[in-house]
Amino acid sequence: MPEVVIADTSCFISLSRIEGLELLRLVYGSVTTTSMVASEFGRTLPEWVTIADPDDELRIRALSLHVDRGEASAIALALETPGCTIILDDRKGRMVAAALGLLVTGTLGVLVKAKLQGHIPSIKPWLENLRLAGFRSSPDIEQALLNEAGEQ
Repeated sequence: MPEVVIADTSCFISLSRIEGLELLRLVYGSVTTTSMVASEFGRTLPEWVTIADPDDELRIRALSLHVDRGEASAIALALETPGCTIILDDRKGRMVAAALGLLVTGTLGVLVKAKLQGHIPSIKPWLENLRLAGFRSSPDIEQALLNEAGEQ
């Protein structure tokens, strides 16, 4: 069975700003998100993005005490989807998801995976474009990603 990948708003926004939304499809085939995330994104999502909402509204409310509502809905859906990966960029959201035992990656992880799968020749220009589009990450994280992608 293919891996289910659940994306939060920041991934859609960041990749669309640099015309890289298609990387999600190339890397994962399809992506799932919640109606709350789709609403936060505010644009029509591609047909390869599936909308699904978590069943447990109480869990969303509880998670919303720690993260924004879109992240809460994505984390709640991930908790109901065994074996999935969740794409989160916000540090607090990543920490909450990891503490709940979820497999977490981020937009930068998508770039590394795209490079390792041969969809892009280098992550360096993508990192620069993200930076120019307002995406923030530390130089240490970027260096670690470059190393993971086999770039220096």
